[in-house]
This record gives sequence, C-alpha cells and structure tokens, in this order.
Amino acid sequence: MAEKGIPMESKAKQDIVRNILNSDNDSLTERERKVIKHYKEHVPISRNTNKVFDENLTFGQRLADKVASFGGSWTFIILFGVILLSWVVLNSIILVRYNKAFDPYPYILLNLFLSTLASIQAPVILMSQSRQALKDRLDAEHDYEVNLKAELEILGLHQKVDEIRESKWADLILMQQEQIRMLTQLVEKNEVRE
Repeated sequence: MAEKGIPMESKAKQDIVRNILNSDNDSLTERERKVIKHYKEHVPISRNTNKVFDENLTFGQRLADKVASFGGSWTFIILFGVILLSWVVLNSIILVRYNKAFDPYPYILLNLFLSTLASIQAPVILMSQSRQALKDRLDAEHDYEVNLKAELEILGLHQKVDEIRESKWADLILMQQEQIRMLTQLVEKNEVRE
C-alpha cells in the first residue's frame, strides 16, 4: 500500500496538500512549506504572536508605544485640558492683579509648548502605529497558517471518513450477497420439499 517507500498516510497527506494548494512542493511559499511540515508531523502551528512580537521590541519602541497609549487616552486629554486652563487662568489673574504675567495674552509661550508637544508626539504616535500595522500583518500571516493547516486537517478527516464509508459499503454489499445466497438456498430447499 506504499508508493516508493512512502507510507500510505503520508502519501494521502501529500495528495491532500496537492489538491488544496494546486501545486507541487517546489512552487510553494516558505510559509506554506512550514504549514505542510507541521501538518505532516502532527505538530501544532499556533503560537502567541503578541508574545513573540513584544519580546523583540527595543526600549525606544516600548517607550513610543507607552507614549502613544497615554497620548491617546482620556487621562491625557483631561490632564492636558486642566493644565491649559490653569495656565490661562494663572496668567490672567497675575496680569489683572499685578499687570505682569510670565506669559501674557495671547500666550505665545503656551503656543510654543503646544507646538513642541505636537511636533514630538506626532512622530512617536506614527512610529507606534507603524509597529501596530506590522504586528497586525504578522497576526494575519499567522491566521493564514493556522487556517491553512486547519483546512488540510479537515480535508484529511473528510478523506478518512470517505474511506470508512466506502469500506462500510463494501462490507454491506458482501453482507447482502451472503444474505441473497442464503435466501437462494432457502428458496431452493423449499422448492425441493414441495
């Protein structure tokens, strides 16, 4: 039942792989070869891509992610609003009482701080978003691998169920033939008695 020294189960898996991917091993991508290897060896392909991705982050990348996370939170918005309001109120009170303020209206120093914050925060957030897009791409690739392996496994199960069903049909036909033979014998015996 083996072809060229290949066990039947492995041969069946190769047929399944050829059928689903419509190609031979030479034209497959590295990812597809990896999936097939895991499929043939009955090894899980699932892994925690978040853990793998996070382990490879540098200090700067982690810091950028934390800054982006804080910069996009309600805590930041509320804190920033309180600081801006305090700045304006404090400067206005000092200006009215003492006719002297460290940043008088139109608050040019405040505008400089806001511009500086925006010019620093924007690239940091973009770096974090680029990394998140890379992470999403890795997740999508991993999902493809898992889905491909699951599809191969399902096709393998279908093939096994079909083989079992065919063998049951063969058994059923043999049983029917035996029953027909026995009925024929009974009919012949009955005819001989009459």
